[in-house]
Amino acid sequence: MLTESDIELADGHTLHTYDTAPGDTTRLAVFWHHGTPNLGSPPAPLFPAADRLGIRWISYDRPGYGGSTPHPGRDVASAATHVAAVADALGIDRFAVFGHSGGGPHALACGALLPHRVLSVVSVSGMAPYDAEGLDWFAGMTPSGAAALRAAAEGRAAREAHQARAEYDPEMFTPADHAALAGEWSWLNSVVGPAVAAGPAAQIDDDLAYVAPWGFDPAQVTAPVLFLHGNQDRVIPCAHGQWLARRCPAAQLRLTPGDGHISVLNSAASALDWLHAQS
Repeated sequence: MLTESDIELADGHTLHTYDTAPGDTTRLAVFWHHGTPNLGSPPAPLFPAADRLGIRWISYDRPGYGGSTPHPGRDVASAATHVAAVADALGIDRFAVFGHSGGGPHALACGALLPHRVLSVVSVSGMAPYDAEGLDWFAGMTPSGAAALRAAAEGRAAREAHQARAEYDPEMFTPADHAALAGEWSWLNSVVGPAVAAGPAAQIDDDLAYVAPWGFDPAQVTAPVLFLHGNQDRVIPCAHGQWLARRCPAAQLRLTPGDGHISVLNSAASALDWLHAQS
């Protein structure tokens, strides 16, 4: 059962939340951090694995998406404040975090800034900080994606101007990605479609946050971390995952041969097994 509700934050903003097992304290709570541009509904293709492991998915629409109040200027670190507020409202003390794509940095924010509450972290296809020392940040990234993020680095006006002329680029995804999107991970259409239909503002807020200072260093994450990345990823190249794995003191890296940005999610159930074992 997926229950949706709104939680009001101390600053007056609202977060729209999702919970697959309301009130069930026997299950391991795992916060899902969604990609860009998505709504925050937790990943239905992983529900069978979660049920097998006794996992309770909790998630929320990042500010500006879905039913959550826009908050222009938010940084990646704000995810820790948001997760703590949702967890407090639900009476949850400790939990794990799991992020895909742009959700990866937000999951890391929780690990870094909520060290006494986060049990373990999974980041799938996640990016490294824009100022990552020694990383050629754009190398291997599809030209369309790089152009959007380069525009974001120039500021909001440049990113908005780029968005006004940008078109969907199917080449950002590998053949394996397209096969995944035509199969089990067609679920993504249900969270991407509404997010895109609502306009680009939240997506632009995300991109601005990715290329600005995050508000924490991934090296602050002391909980066990698993980085899962496809070695053919054209959206966020696997060099990002490799850099992060070197940076985090308790990290493991799994590179899946032949996988891209989406098809790597076919291995996400095994990442849930890992997460559950750490928690």
